[in-house]
Amino acid sequence: MADEAFEERSEQATPKRREEARKKGQIAKSRELASVSVLLAGLFTIYWTSAFFYHNINATLRYYLRHIGSIAINDANVIGLSFLAVKQFAIIMAPILLAVFIIAILSNVLQFGFIFSGEAIKPKFSKINPLEGFKRIFSLQSLVELIKSLLKVAVVGYVAYSTVVGEFGTLPLMLQKGPFQIIAYLGGVSFEIFWKSCAVILLLSILDYMYQRWEFEKSIKMTRQEIKEEHKQTEGDPHVKARIRSIQREMARRRMMAEVPKADVVITNPTRLAVALKYVPGEMEAPKVTAKGSGLVAKRIKEIARENDVPVVENKPLAQSLFKHCKIGDLIPESLYKVVAEVLAYVYRLKGKVK
Repeated sequence: MADEAFEERSEQATPKRREEARKKGQIAKSRELASVSVLLAGLFTIYWTSAFFYHNINATLRYYLRHIGSIAINDANVIGLSFLAVKQFAIIMAPILLAVFIIAILSNVLQFGFIFSGEAIKPKFSKINPLEGFKRIFSLQSLVELIKSLLKVAVVGYVAYSTVVGEFGTLPLMLQKGPFQIIAYLGGVSFEIFWKSCAVILLLSILDYMYQRWEFEKSIKMTRQEIKEEHKQTEGDPHVKARIRSIQREMARRRMMAEVPKADVVITNPTRLAVALKYVPGEMEAPKVTAKGSGLVAKRIKEIARENDVPVVENKPLAQSLFKHCKIGDLIPESLYKVVAEVLAYVYRLKGKVK
């Protein structure tokens, strides 16, 4: 038992173990990949729809500034004005919110598909246990998260610094530009810093996702003993299954032996095989095999047949053919009609003489 407790988890997880982990919400995912995807979606949506933002914000400001002297602020129209302001804000923000919403869903679905599990929000003592919290703080996962955070800060800082340094030659020229040109220039520089930072962080996020998959696969690995136990649970204990099959065979054998007294004839070869046949004219298209066996089973079939006055006929080729080609309950093949008919005719004549 002690050896099993320290057995190495060297085997890949089975589909059952993966499904159980998935139901518990244990999946391979990178929060960084989802975050940077959402950030990029919002950033590029703003860039591509900048004209839309400008015209809508300009039109809204023009409307309020033009009618600022004629709009009365009172209880009667404050709700209407608030609704109009919210409506305009929703129209302006709709492209960004829609793009962020779609990318947020896709970035998660593409990582682990659709999944809903309440296991992660269940109260657990380990979450408030100081010792467990101390272990989490100084775990490998925490170290990786710290390294990722430092890398992100370093990347964003370097990209911002290098971009601004590269614009030092252009900055003095802005003194001769108008307000709109300066704003457009600052917006372009800011966009350049953002997308460069996001591009590098996206690369880091992909590496993080690969690490998360490796960590997940490692966490769900199984020992050989666990695989054996799972196999027993899903497929059943081999000893129990063997016992069940043995009981089923015994029950089938008893049912078969119960049909022997009803047979018309038992054909043998003469010692090793025995096949019982029954034929009811008008009800059956051909004679039917009601029992068969070899060795001790054949011996028992012959004993029951003699105890119940069922004729036992020795015909080695016929017995071999019936035993080989017919299952219990099958009608005999057409190729054996003539031979079996001769045997049955002999049995009927024999019974007639006995009578």
